[in-house]
Amino acid sequence: MSPAAPSVHDLVRLRAEHPEAVAEAAARRKRRPLLRTADAPTSPTSSAYRGTAPGRETSPGGEAARDAANHPGRLMIIAADHPARGALAVGDRALAMANRFELLQRLCLALSRPGVDGVLASADVLEDLLLLGALEDKVVMGSMNRGGLAGAAFELDDRFTGHRPEDLVRHGFDAGKLLLRIDHEDPGSLDTLHAAARTIDAMAALRLPVFVEPFLCRRVDGRLRNDLGAAAVATSIAIASGLGGTSAYTWLKVPVTEEPDDMARVMETSTLPAVLLGGEVGDDLDGAYKKWREALRLPTVRGLVVGRSLLYPVDGDVAGAVDTAVSLLRSGRDG
Repeated sequence: MSPAAPSVHDLVRLRAEHPEAVAEAAARRKRRPLLRTADAPTSPTSSAYRGTAPGRETSPGGEAARDAANHPGRLMIIAADHPARGALAVGDRALAMANRFELLQRLCLALSRPGVDGVLASADVLEDLLLLGALEDKVVMGSMNRGGLAGAAFELDDRFTGHRPEDLVRHGFDAGKLLLRIDHEDPGSLDTLHAAARTIDAMAALRLPVFVEPFLCRRVDGRLRNDLGAAAVATSIAIASGLGGTSAYTWLKVPVTEEPDDMARVMETSTLPAVLLGGEVGDDLDGAYKKWREALRLPTVRGLVVGRSLLYPVDGDVAGAVDTAVSLLRSGRDG
């Protein structure tokens, strides 16, 4: 099927002249289950389809079988929701993600690599990718709360200014993600905690998976810092796991702990399925690969959600960085 916009330079014209193209592209998009299994089910009644909203089941076919053979039951998601929070820096490049055309080109390349399951982004980025035809047969994960702008005094009063559950259903997207940062000294954390719980309820009512990214954090010299110590990460997982009236559709999106050897103990805090987030990697991408590989061997860890370190690697090789990350899902499973 031909994309609505053949190139990133056609996007502006199409958005200005035919805004309905977004909904039309969403309605045409080939969908897939959240997880693919090695047996590549052909019936929407299979257990691999559980967690999809009614009327959104698809038959994966041969391509799904090949992808599942790479890492059955696991996820490789590219994250690109940083700009909506005003977080445009990558390392020492303050505005690395500010060029939307370049970002889209990098995303399209990453999504084209074998074994990449999908993308996490805000509405504007996902809609650009829809129009470019880059979301066919991919997991599409909408970023829900982006109101806690990076560096703002109200950063922890993290309002849900992005996708609502009903938006995800309307576009036929596959999951949502929310960030839950908790500072015991900041009353704004309570508002975010309450909003997160109600959003988890709403997503469960629609049978849509929601990925919760929890942190305990504190301000240091006015800047928000996430605590990656074992006790803090375990506590944040325990809090996130207990939110809402059901955890049936809740996934966790967790960092590797400050001391990687602590991850096995920390991940025993919950039975909920989890994916690892990339976080701030800096120049040591090889070190990050090693930590991710070890953590992927843990029983509840089901994949990776990584953004800037793969889209903007120091050596500039996006395809190489993505391919290496995909390979970790296999080595983690077999290790």
